[in-house]
Amino acid sequence: MLSLQQDIDAFLDYLRFEKNSSEHTFSAYQRDLAKLLKQAEILGISQWHKLEERQIRAWLAEVHGSGLGQKSLHRLLSSVRSFYRYLNRQGRVEDNPAQRVTAPKAGRKLPVTMDADQLTTLLDQDDDDPLVIRDLAILELFYSSGLRLSELVGLNLNSFQDELKQVRVLGKGRKERMLPVGRKAREAITKWLSVRVIFPEKDTEALFLSKLGNRISARQVQNRVNQLSREAGLSGRLHPHLLRHSFASHMLESSGDLRAVQELLGHSDISTTQIYTHLDFQHLADVYDKAHPRAQRVSQEPKGEEGFAVENVEKEPSAKKEPSAERKPQRK
Repeated sequence: MLSLQQDIDAFLDYLRFEKNSSEHTFSAYQRDLAKLLKQAEILGISQWHKLEERQIRAWLAEVHGSGLGQKSLHRLLSSVRSFYRYLNRQGRVEDNPAQRVTAPKAGRKLPVTMDADQLTTLLDQDDDDPLVIRDLAILELFYSSGLRLSELVGLNLNSFQDELKQVRVLGKGRKERMLPVGRKAREAITKWLSVRVIFPEKDTEALFLSKLGNRISARQVQNRVNQLSREAGLSGRLHPHLLRHSFASHMLESSGDLRAVQELLGHSDISTTQIYTHLDFQHLADVYDKAHPRAQRVSQEPKGEEGFAVENVEKEPSAKKEPSAERKPQRK
């Protein structure tokens, strides 16, 4: 008879080798199930089928009361449910005790985005330093194609087709998709390739290299993007995902094609993409409030932690600074 840990190990192997889960997803499940194992041991449970719904409910209430955030609580519950679904398919349990347990509803925050002036300040820098040339190519590609950080660092020299007009990326679940690359991004990548030969080439396949010649890491990209933002005089911390949010928001605002934006972002569920429709409504609501003589409100625009406008979906929509035409930089 398998032990509790052996069942968890088998599930993690399933995620890694059959589901092709990303390292980030795998690590999240690993952490969550380690917490579940610890709780099972505290309760004196030797087999997973002995864990009851009331015990899971009490455990979640306890960790929530100890300060675990709502988002983490939802993920923990989702991990437990997925684990028990796996055990059920393997014939290890008959029931999923977490299926009927609900976590407190979390308010969904709107993604933070950049406006046209901020993007222009960030992207239109001119520097002959090879590292800065590389970093600007990274920024242009983030905004041009809406890449995730993991997708960008995984790019190879042979990822591009049709004279850099298309790029093939490996997304979540190791799903491939082909994305267009804008003119400004192509120019920045071409400039980077002209100086890439200066770098030691320990990794001959990687598109973006560190100064030591290895494939650039996610942490290095995060640090360099934030440094370039500070040097450009922008306030707040800039993270790569903010450029992806800006890409999605501006694309949806210009096209109104939610399904196309879903495909570009690589979202498996369109409900994930729909949060960007709230950003567009925010802008429309602001125009309405300013223009309609009986709809004007006295309020101040809230700021996100990065220094850019942000709202919670459950709150009343409020202002964005620029009109629509001014908010979308033309970087084809």
